[in-house]
Amino acid sequence: MASQDNPANHDGLFDSGVNIFQDPEGFYPEDKQPTFAEHHMISGETIRVRLVGSHPLYGDMLWNAGRISAEYLDQHAARLVRDKNILEIGAAAGVPSIIAAAKGARTVVMTDYYDPDLVNNMRYNAELAAPLIPQGSHLHVAGYKWGADTEEIMSFLPDDSRAAGFDTLIMADVVYSHREHPNLIKTMQQTLKKTAEAVALVIFTPYQPWLLSKTEKFFPLAEESGFTVTKVFEKVMDDVLFENDPGDELLRRTVFGYEIRWAEKNL
Repeated sequence: MASQDNPANHDGLFDSGVNIFQDPEGFYPEDKQPTFAEHHMISGETIRVRLVGSHPLYGDMLWNAGRISAEYLDQHAARLVRDKNILEIGAAAGVPSIIAAAKGARTVVMTDYYDPDLVNNMRYNAELAAPLIPQGSHLHVAGYKWGADTEEIMSFLPDDSRAAGFDTLIMADVVYSHREHPNLIKTMQQTLKKTAEAVALVIFTPYQPWLLSKTEKFFPLAEESGFTVTKVFEKVMDDVLFENDPGDELLRRTVFGYEIRWAEKNL
């Protein structure tokens, strides 16, 4: 019989007192905790958003194109936002959507890939921004995969607009995904209202400058698919977003902005 001082158990098996199947403390790196970022409106009001701590879809940062999209909507609110129905595709933290709601859009639908962390974080940011949103403006959140069925996101539109679609689409830093270009075009075709005023804002930075020619193929594809494309600005930022990336630094600091509308023959 084993004594009380003997580490053998009553079945004759060695018992170290340690669960050998348990990973040692510190074996895996700790998950990055969410951080917060701020964006300042022309009015002086501050929008504060939570960023996902770490995410393969880069939901953990506020991208330059997102910031510039928000500024552009703020500056051109009378034309692009006020009393409009707006859809954001690839929203991440959702600053442009929040700006649109705060500036008096009728309806805003903030979407990104239907990953629980991303969608829950968008909902958190929408709730955080609620005090900035005036009565009569509505901000909704949904998961959406580019090119997929649009029934859910269209369901957020007011009854009198549901069949027509959205007045403004916000597409910040989505065209870098070259294989998704046809799906992005499909979403535009399914959701953008067929009026001369309806517009899709496509704003991006070439974080990988050597792939810029592939990124720019989105625009002739849009024209082949029934749209007209107008370049509206280039803005050079003070800093690059990814400091250690290779490639032309000026291009990596430059944000390009386009407005895309239905071609007249398709109205």
